[in-house]
Amino acid sequence: MEERIVATESSLPFRALPAAALRGRGPLALARGATTMAAGLVAARSLIRELRPQVILGTGGYVCVPLFLAATLARVPTLIYLPDLVPGLAGRLLARIATKVAVNVAEALPVLGLRPDNPRALVVGYPLRPEFFEQEREACRRTFGFEAPLPVLLVYGGSRGARSINQAIAQLLPDLLARCQIIHVCGREGDETFLHKAAQSLPESLQVRYKLYPYLDGVTTPAMVAAFGAADLAICRSGASTLAELPAAGLPAILVPYPYVHQDENADYLVRYGVAEKVADCAMIGTGPPQEGALFRAVARLLDDQLARQRMAEQSRALSRPDAAHELAGAMFGLAARSGG
Repeated sequence: MEERIVATESSLPFRALPAAALRGRGPLALARGATTMAAGLVAARSLIRELRPQVILGTGGYVCVPLFLAATLARVPTLIYLPDLVPGLAGRLLARIATKVAVNVAEALPVLGLRPDNPRALVVGYPLRPEFFEQEREACRRTFGFEAPLPVLLVYGGSRGARSINQAIAQLLPDLLARCQIIHVCGREGDETFLHKAAQSLPESLQVRYKLYPYLDGVTTPAMVAAFGAADLAICRSGASTLAELPAAGLPAILVPYPYVHQDENADYLVRYGVAEKVADCAMIGTGPPQEGALFRAVARLLDDQLARQRMAEQSRALSRPDAAHELAGAMFGLAARSGG
C-alpha cells in the first residue's frame, strides 16, 4: 500500500526491506519471521552501504527493526518517531537503540522509560500537511455536494476501513440520515457493497445525504482533508493520527478504539481533554434495537447539542501542534549535522 501511495502522491524513491512481526506467533511462524528479519538486516546493511545516509528517521513498527539494527552497527544516527501514547513492542525496542526518540504527546514518555528532561527525548506533536489547518467549511461541503444546513457526520476507519463500524452504520443509516448528512470512508475491503445496498433501500430524500467512498485520496475522489473540513462530528478509530487530525480540524469525535492494539489509551487522552467521547467496539449496537446502542445515543446527543460540539471543537484546537513537521525535521537535520551531513 505504501509503495502505491508514494508513487501516486510524490516523486520520492521507494525501497522495500524484508520484515515480519515476531510477537504472538506460533513456533513455525516465529521461525519464518526470524528468518525474514535476518534477511531484512542483511538487506538494510547493504542499503546503508549504498546510500550512505547521514541520519535515518523511522516511525515505529517491526518494519523499522532491521534498518535500525543495521544503522546501529554502521554508527548512523537514528531518530525514531512514536506517535501512539503506548507504543508496541517494536517501538519500545527501537526507543532503546535510537539516538533520539520523538513522541506525539508528553504522556508517552513515561511508557518508554524517559523523562521530559532526558536529552534523547523530544515532544514534537504529529506532522500534518498544512491544508488540515486551512479548510473553509462551506467550500469543503460543496466539494461533497452538500448544500443543506444539516450537520455533517464523517465516518472513517483508516485506509482499510473498520468493519464493525461499517456494520453498525449500515444498521443505523435511516436514523442517522434523518438527523444529518454523512461522509463515509469505508475502506477497500469490500464493505462498500453491503453499505451501498443499505443506502439503496432508503427513500431518495435520504440517499442524497449519504456520500460513500472506499478511500479519499484527492486524485479520483475528494481529499480526506476536505472531509475533515466539511464535518461537524466524526466517528472513527483512535489510531495515532487521530491525536493530531481531529485537533487540527477542530473536530469533535466519537472514538471506537480497535480492541486488539493500544488505541484505548489514545482515545482516553482525547476524552480526558474533553474533545471526544469513547464507545467500546462491542457496545456500539448493544443487544437490543440498534438505536438503543451506545453509538447512536452518543451521536444523537451531540448532533442535537451544537453548543457541546462547539465547546469540544475549541478544546480540540487547543491541542493542535501545527509546527510538528518543522520540529521533527529540525531534530533530524540536527542529527545529520552532528554526523557531518
